[in-house]
Amino acid sequence: MSEWTWEYEGYDPAAERLREALCTLGNGYFATRGAVPECRAGLTHYPATYAAGVYNRVESTVAGRQVVNEDLVNLPNWLLLRFRLRSADGSAGPWFSPDTRQPTDHRHTLDLRRATLTRTFRFRDEKARVLSVEQVRLVHMADPHLAALRTVFTAENWSGEIEIESCLDGEVINGNVHRYRALNSHHVTRVRAGAQEPRTVWLSCRTSTSDIALAMAARTVVVGRSASSELRPARHRAVHHMVVPIAPGLPATVEKTVALHTSRDTAFSNPLEAALDRVSTAGGFPALLNSHAAAWERLWRRADIQVPGPAGRILRLHLFHVLQTLSPHTADLDVGVPARGLHGEAYRGHVFWDELFVLPYLNLHLPEVSRALLNYRYRRLPRACRAAAAIGRAGAMYPWQSGSDGREETQQWHLNPSSGRWLPDHSRLQYHVGSAIAYNVWQYCEATGDTEFLHTKGAEMLVQIARFWADLAVLDPATCRYRIRGAVGPDEYHDSYPGAALPGLDDNAYTNVTAAWVLTRALDLLRRLPAWRREELLDRIRLNGDELPRWEDVSRRLTVPFHQGVISQFEGYDDLAELDWDAYRARYDSIRRLDRILEAEGDSVNRYKASKQADVLMLGYLFSPAELRSLFRRLGYDLDDEVWRRTVDYYLQRTSHGSTLSELVHGLVLAKARRAGAWRYIQEALEADIADIQGGTTGEGIHLGAMAGTLDLVQRGLTGLETREDALWLDPVPLPALSEYGFSLRYRGHWGVAVQRRSDRLQIGIPDSEETPIRVVLPDRAVTIAPGEACTLVLPESRPAPQAQ
Repeated sequence: MSEWTWEYEGYDPAAERLREALCTLGNGYFATRGAVPECRAGLTHYPATYAAGVYNRVESTVAGRQVVNEDLVNLPNWLLLRFRLRSADGSAGPWFSPDTRQPTDHRHTLDLRRATLTRTFRFRDEKARVLSVEQVRLVHMADPHLAALRTVFTAENWSGEIEIESCLDGEVINGNVHRYRALNSHHVTRVRAGAQEPRTVWLSCRTSTSDIALAMAARTVVVGRSASSELRPARHRAVHHMVVPIAPGLPATVEKTVALHTSRDTAFSNPLEAALDRVSTAGGFPALLNSHAAAWERLWRRADIQVPGPAGRILRLHLFHVLQTLSPHTADLDVGVPARGLHGEAYRGHVFWDELFVLPYLNLHLPEVSRALLNYRYRRLPRACRAAAAIGRAGAMYPWQSGSDGREETQQWHLNPSSGRWLPDHSRLQYHVGSAIAYNVWQYCEATGDTEFLHTKGAEMLVQIARFWADLAVLDPATCRYRIRGAVGPDEYHDSYPGAALPGLDDNAYTNVTAAWVLTRALDLLRRLPAWRREELLDRIRLNGDELPRWEDVSRRLTVPFHQGVISQFEGYDDLAELDWDAYRARYDSIRRLDRILEAEGDSVNRYKASKQADVLMLGYLFSPAELRSLFRRLGYDLDDEVWRRTVDYYLQRTSHGSTLSELVHGLVLAKARRAGAWRYIQEALEADIADIQGGTTGEGIHLGAMAGTLDLVQRGLTGLETREDALWLDPVPLPALSEYGFSLRYRGHWGVAVQRRSDRLQIGIPDSEETPIRVVLPDRAVTIAPGEACTLVLPESRPAPQAQ
């Protein structure tokens, strides 16, 4: 395999869903899993298509209770194309399926450069007739409403006919996630099918409660050959039936072109009319492939990352899936960052805090996409303010899980597959999602210099989130410090104290420190705003100036608990029992989901010093050592290098890594601290999805935050890159396994700022333009590089961890 291709040889039903997810093709508007075209959904295969932002809400009965869940909808299946062989006398064999007639020489090739999926195989029927098949598909990056599938059939030792059915299938449900099987999975209703002569079928439907209209039109042609053809629309399916003569040396090429529109689209009058018009004017497969590949070439120029060796191949695959989910087309949509991409139905397609791991990379390559993702949050700010008011608080309380309209979509009950029991879900208490949104606003504006956004929408979000934190914090007279009670941190294992009647924990360190950061940034921003804009903002959100002194006070006196010389994950963490990690590792193949294991045993992870993923250590992921020390100093605590080292070591021994984000965070934290062991965690983060280390979860959708985070690990972690004070700050980290890399940045109007590291040299090149020079700051020097110039910096081979200022 080359650095631009991924190949899967042989047909392995057990690995089919993993391959389908990893071979998904998309363009930011919609995506289609890499399923084989001749099979409908079942235990082995799960063909599915998802359009960004198309959600639907249905009611289900769970553990004797009525619950409502909103899901990203599995749309009608456009991919279906099945075939069977016919003899000269007209008799037909069975429809081909890899599950009933094992193919030979079966191979899938995912071409990252051109974003195509090629499948080749040979098929021998019961009469010893051999047919070779090549299929190439794409989801068009230039025109986000189009997809295409080209199939070439070649008879090797026989003559006759091949019978083909090209179908649009509306008989679909959301069935990708086995543990959701007890929930209502029917989202598509009012399915209609029809035909438009001579070679187009169409299908339209609506989502059952969100009432989004959807339409597909499929044009299927046999290239350069005459063939009998019949359009057969049915109740829930639209079928184009063809019979094509075939003989050795006379292959049959079938091209299927599909258009998709929804009522969420702009600049059209009717989804069905738009789909029919678009498919009728689309070019043939060669033309579509050329324009599609050209669009991807432009995209790679803006976003590619070059790292030699196996790590580089994986990083490019990760970037490929990020760009398929969040492409330039996303800038025109009202959508957030789906945690599992547009690749499957895990987490019901919801938006969590994963943009915290995605936007740092996009900010410096596709800032218009970052801004669109922040606009998704801004449009839901009124809903977040209503949520805060509902619990008696001021400001904005963003939901842990978001979907179409910004209400809290976190499930109230979740199933433990290990025990079969439905359990209450308290993850909605992860209020720290608001801090992640504020952090993203600030980082986007620092990277882009977009003061217009910062002074308007960004300021409003930042201030309302700060307002919530200030109001949520309660002064404890005994300590003269503010406390945030009843919250849940990023760890997620711990959602209450052992035996407590109510959920929630007190003074989660990550929550409190990031809340203090938000308050500090909001106060800084209000001081920096032009007077007229500040007055306008305060009047718009009815913020009394008397609130600001409290913000200042809370930002300096929030509680951060400590024990045994390390930062406590939350108040009372030291009172929990130690877990016998060795015993559980000996008893179970994997203890990543330790919470499920303990619950199935009648125990609770709340009793133990055991974390699902990085919690306290997330602080080292978000902030440089200098900034983190400054934050603690503002809060009245001394965080020196020794305290942080002990804290890192402490939690490294007590984390099960039940989230794909965990190894990523640990790897970056260790790399930034120049600590041994960083590469082990980075390697696990790189392989999380391709090796499906979570045990079957990747087939339910890739982990977009973890994939994007590995890109950020190179771009920000290994370079020490920060964008602040109108400069690029760099503090490269020596990591022998990743000692060479290169990428280009879009920074403050400069397109294509080239950053390359080779051994002990770091080169920065600025493309020629009329923009101002860029100031680059390293720990031991600062340089100014003008457009059209490059600078090569010799780095010391090693030096101690940076001291905070």
